[in-house]
Amino acid sequence: MHDDFLKRVSLKPISSSHVEDIVEIDQRILGKKRQSFWKKKVRAVEPNSPPTGIVAELENKVIGFIFGEVSGWEFGVPASVGWIDTLGVDPKYQNRGVAKAMMEVLIKNFREAGVKNIYTLVNWDDWDLLQFFRRMGFTRGDMINLELRT
Repeated sequence: MHDDFLKRVSLKPISSSHVEDIVEIDQRILGKKRQSFWKKKVRAVEPNSPPTGIVAELENKVIGFIFGEVSGWEFGVPASVGWIDTLGVDPKYQNRGVAKAMMEVLIKNFREAGVKNIYTLVNWDDWDLLQFFRRMGFTRGDMINLELRT
């Protein structure tokens, strides 16, 4: 069922031409318009090779996006680490395999960059997102998120 739909979806590196579509999707999901935030975020990943920002397009319209980065040496983490920062799929196209397809491309790109471990942060009560990452093969890691409210 998802396969026929996904055949019409193209996955490509994020570019500045995708910002407006990403802003619209983010607004549908979170209810806020964050134009300057997304412009900065796209500028940060746009030159990466292999790409760490991927969009899914259907009929030349962005329907999903994923942002990651290769980093390390913070918090004692080695340089061979990838981080998944942000994942968004237009609500009209959720649960159709779009996020999985983008994730698979990002994981492939991380491997090409020498990444050995991929991390992300998920809210403890975001059951759908936790289940998605579990289906993608993620398990609970060794690090603990600490927070101080001021």
